[in-house]
Amino acid sequence: MVDAFCATWKLVDSDNFDEYMKAIGVGFATRQVGNVTKPTVIISQEGDKVVLKTQSTFKNTEISFKLGEEFEENTADDRSCKSNVSLDGGKLVHVQKWDGKETKFVRELKDGKLVMTLTFEGVTAVRTYEKA
Repeated sequence: MVDAFCATWKLVDSDNFDEYMKAIGVGFATRQVGNVTKPTVIISQEGDKVVLKTQSTFKNTEISFKLGEEFEENTADDRSCKSNVSLDGGKLVHVQKWDGKETKFVRELKDGKLVMTLTFEGVTAVRTYEKA
């Protein structure tokens, strides 16, 4: 099922991302860069692991994980999280926990696009990607 997500995706639309970053505690300067950066996300599968690379002019990150298993993640905004990614109803659900806080990213395929909904304490952002 992860196969459907395996592709190179380019950000084409971002809604409410600044408010989301502000809610999770990202500083002003990093938010300014985050708002203008149009990252490319590469999702692939290597054996029993999923590899998710995010590349941009600002910063590149890479995480590798087994579905349903907790792993350590260092985010682009320098948070150290305990993360877990699972498949739920055809959606990739990515939960990050740090300092007693929790945020969730839900990635789903809609009309050939990758739609990522980010939620933290009632603040929601939506980022849409198209195949590159």
